[in-house]
Amino acid sequence: MSKYFKYFEYAYLIIVILFLLKAYDSWPAEPNQTYISLFFVALALGMFFFKRHFRKKIEQNQRDN
Repeated sequence: MSKYFKYFEYAYLIIVILFLLKAYDSWPAEPNQTYISLFFVALALGMFFFKRHFRKKIEQNQRDN
């Protein structure tokens, strides 16, 4: 099951890329929309690192038991 979690982590990076492209595209026309997109970029990056840390912690606990 941890293989699925490992691949799902990278979905957050894909989301980061998509929102960065959206932010870049909407910067001149709609600055408020850009800030929302950048907020989601930060949120998705945080989720990526949190999920990766949590998955490694669980794998380490399983190896120790």
